[in-house]
Amino acid sequence: MAERELTLTINGMTCGGCVSRVQQRLRAEPGVAGAEVNLATGRAWLQLADQPPAAADLAAAVRDAGYEAPEAETVLAIQGMTCGGCVSRVERALAATPGVLEASVNLALGQARVRHLAGAVSADGLARAVHDAGYTARPHEATEADAEAGAEDGELAALRRRVRWAAALTLPLVLVAMGRHLPGSGDFLLGLMSGRAWMLVELLLVTPVLFGAGGQFYRQGWAELRHRAPGMSSLVMIGASAAWGYSLLALLVPGIFPPGTAASYFEAAGVIVTLILVGRYLEHRARGRTSEAIRRLLRLQAHTARVVRNGEPVEVPLAEVVAGDQVVVRPGERVPVDGEVLEGASRVDESMISGEPVPVAKGVGDELVGGTVNRNGSLTFRVTRTGDDTVLARIIQLVERAQAEKPPIQQLADRIAGVFVPIVMLVALATFAAWLTVGPEPALSYAFVAAVSVLLIACPCAMGLATPTAVMVATGKGAEAGVLFRRGAALETLAGADTVVLDKTGTLTAGEPRLTDLEVPAGAEDEALALIAAVEARSEHPVAEAIVAAARERGLALAPVSDFDAVAGYGVEGRVDGRWVHVGAEHYMTWLGVDVSAVADTARRLTEEAKSPLYAAVDGQLLALLAVADPPRREAEAAVAELQGLGVTVAMITGDHRATAEAVGRRLGIDRVMAGVLPDGKAREVQRLQAEGARVLFVGDGINDAPALAQADAGIAIGTGTDIAIEAADVVLMRADLHQLGAALRLARQTRRTVRLNFLWAYGYNVALIPVAAGLLFPLTGWLLNPMAAAAAMSLSSLFVLSNSLRLRRFRAEPRGNGKPAPAAAAATG
Repeated sequence: MAERELTLTINGMTCGGCVSRVQQRLRAEPGVAGAEVNLATGRAWLQLADQPPAAADLAAAVRDAGYEAPEAETVLAIQGMTCGGCVSRVERALAATPGVLEASVNLALGQARVRHLAGAVSADGLARAVHDAGYTARPHEATEADAEAGAEDGELAALRRRVRWAAALTLPLVLVAMGRHLPGSGDFLLGLMSGRAWMLVELLLVTPVLFGAGGQFYRQGWAELRHRAPGMSSLVMIGASAAWGYSLLALLVPGIFPPGTAASYFEAAGVIVTLILVGRYLEHRARGRTSEAIRRLLRLQAHTARVVRNGEPVEVPLAEVVAGDQVVVRPGERVPVDGEVLEGASRVDESMISGEPVPVAKGVGDELVGGTVNRNGSLTFRVTRTGDDTVLARIIQLVERAQAEKPPIQQLADRIAGVFVPIVMLVALATFAAWLTVGPEPALSYAFVAAVSVLLIACPCAMGLATPTAVMVATGKGAEAGVLFRRGAALETLAGADTVVLDKTGTLTAGEPRLTDLEVPAGAEDEALALIAAVEARSEHPVAEAIVAAARERGLALAPVSDFDAVAGYGVEGRVDGRWVHVGAEHYMTWLGVDVSAVADTARRLTEEAKSPLYAAVDGQLLALLAVADPPRREAEAAVAELQGLGVTVAMITGDHRATAEAVGRRLGIDRVMAGVLPDGKAREVQRLQAEGARVLFVGDGINDAPALAQADAGIAIGTGTDIAIEAADVVLMRADLHQLGAALRLARQTRRTVRLNFLWAYGYNVALIPVAAGLLFPLTGWLLNPMAAAAAMSLSSLFVLSNSLRLRRFRAEPRGNGKPAPAAAAATG
């Protein structure tokens, strides 16, 4: 019995009894021939039988014993894949490796993401599995942008050399083959040598093209056939070899052919391989452009940092920087890691994370993000996050994961591509048999040409590239604009959404109260506000903070306060410059005997506008009417209108009373208001909308929004919100600008249109041209597709899909119209 070994990491074991339980449970698992568990190392060594157990079953067995078998993820860079069939083969090879839970391969990214049991398989082991399937693989290092780009450039350079070599030999090959059939030149060439001698020249020219420049088709083709999973390379290998072999026999033993059929197709074999190599070279260059966004992000990572050591800044490798270090960044330098400013002031270009081109002012206490550029001042900051914990690293991880994930439409495409090639080979055989049986003379030549044309024109490359290239460009473009798609499938979900539910506080509004109105019946505004703010400065209430902040914005000096007191449920009081100042609700004024009738109409209007009126009195006389509210974001009204212009219903969800919520809804033009919803009820409201048939996007920023973000068809988190909300969302808006919602929807819809057009072309192309290649038009027109034309058309199909996807790079995130934000909400005025 052949046996293989597998190592598992086990968490939670504390004693010999734990070891015994895990061993017994694993040994009882079908397909496990033996198991030994080591408590000190926390590992289990398994001997596997011919039919090894699934990794998920082993994890379940460990859990059943009361412990955990943790998971890990390995990313491999794959070379040699050309179509959806390649993707299927690599995925099957990786999934069949013991210990692997799931394997997802992205053709456009040239990358495999493998989820496996921790310790069960190494990157080298996975690479060997890929190699056995006929491809090459190496561990993918997301932080090594230059190495990654260099490897890709190396592959492109090798492909360029093969194209040049093939073209240099194919050009004279075509001149010799075609020249013999042209008036004038044919007589000249045949006068120099016989036709059979020229066929020998063709053989000498074409053989290096096929087995040298085109050798990869044979290596991959044999691997595909050996694994009983034919793909593009198999089609090219069979088609080109058929042309070469047929011509070789016609040269060596022409007598075995029926009269008139011993023709040479050497030039067809050479042109086929050369055209496909040219197409693959152009395709490789275009595919490189699809991943340019992620490479630009990777290049933003600094390699060194100027760390303060013994009072002096010393430049050290970034790997040596740890949280708590003090780092100096000079004007024009890139901030190496995340941190908090300790000294200095400057303006920092944060466009790489927010998409906002205007540099942001930074001072003591402000946060710095690694990868941003310090513009005009020297800063010293304390390191808060390094390595994979930095904002830039998390952005890169999110974008890579989104690019690697397969939307449902791509999963369907991969399944179709997996069975398409075998069907095409059967169609080619049927075409050959049909022409040989009922075709005109020379039937063998016609049968050969038609069968080879079917093989070449039906390559499913375009099908395999249709979705991943569009998703790659879209997610990269979104990241540039500050819209991060955490899941590639979110693009498809967003494109189909018809309802957007916006949480009110912190999403539609600023999330903190502000002084919005100030009316002073008699006297100066600034003097009244200074008196009120002086008393409120002693209070810790959020409303008091809003009033004090408004006074400071006006540069008002606050006088000392004595005899301060906070009257619970009513307001605050204190003595300022010998005068008693009282600030509070209307019932506080009534209790004090202060007449507020002079501002009654204004107070009523403010209440209808969802603002909270407050009154101030000095020495028993009305001083002012104030209003404090959590105002809508300055762009909220325009953003809601933009969403409605995109044809979606906009709803608002809030815990506010119905009257207050309706007032905000009217002001912003919201279609539907859901008021009085407790935090734990938001997800139920989303579920209710879904039950009504709506495809819901939920937009929020708080911890209590996480369940609703997860419940919605797609959740969108404002990037300034909490980490929990961001982790629960499918899309993250990196800056608090609601216009990015419209940008996300427009990008998703444009991506969906691009993918649909890609599939329409890829499938329509094959459906339309396979019958043509098989000779369906021959009885009507006498025209039969040439194998060389079939090879060129196949390459053009992939190039169309790639160039169509690259059109997404022209996407603009600015809202339709002039792109300017809505006017700011009215400031506190008299």
